Amino acid sequence: MSATPIRVLLADDHAFYREGVKAMLAAAGAAVEVVGEAATGEEAIELARATAPDVVVMDLAMPGMSGLEATRRIVAANTAIAVLVLTMSDDDSVFAAIRAGARGYLLKDASIDELIGALAAVRGGQAIFSPSSAERVLGAVAGRGDRRSSLPFPDLTDRERDVLTLLTAGRSNAEIGAELHLSLKTVRNYVSAILVKLGVRDRTQAVVRARETGFGAA
Repeated sequence: MSATPIRVLLADDHAFYREGVKAMLAAAGAAVEVVGEAATGEEAIELARATAPDVVVMDLAMPGMSGLEATRRIVAANTAIAVLVLTMSDDDSVFAAIRAGARGYLLKDASIDELIGALAAVRGGQAIFSPSSAERVLGAVAGRGDRRSSLPFPDLTDRERDVLTLLTAGRSNAEIGAELHLSLKTVRNYVSAILVKLGVRDRTQAVVRARETGFGAA
């Protein structure tokens, strides 16, 4: 690892988690300097502009602007900043993160050594993924994702596509749950995942985006 500290901006809406990451980095004796902390996508953009970190560690699901949209804007404003997504989502959101400009995608159960290695890798211009995410990316490159990649919003799972179709049809969460035989909590989780993957703030914006692409049209 370079003797020059890796300057890191942490973007996560859970203060307890941010403090935990900082403490683990310090305890590991890593050459990492945390230059800022953001609780929203908007804050991440402002702090990235003000501090010009080497790496932004970005959560995807934050209140207000999503981590995906914040990633797009940060990278568009300064291509020298690397974004490392650190999320609970072990799903196809890795593709949305890549398209948004992220250089890495790790799950929050990664070890501190994995995180430190990923920070160094993305600062050096490399791409880094969790093992399960790497399998998805390699599968897509090998052509196993061809059918879905031809559809609008290829990052969505089949069930998320079902939920979005019903959202676009104006159904409430309760109605979606009844039609798909899902609990209300499960429907809410699917809706939250859809908002993250589409890079929108709420279900109204999700419906607008879906209709703009002709999603669900015959």
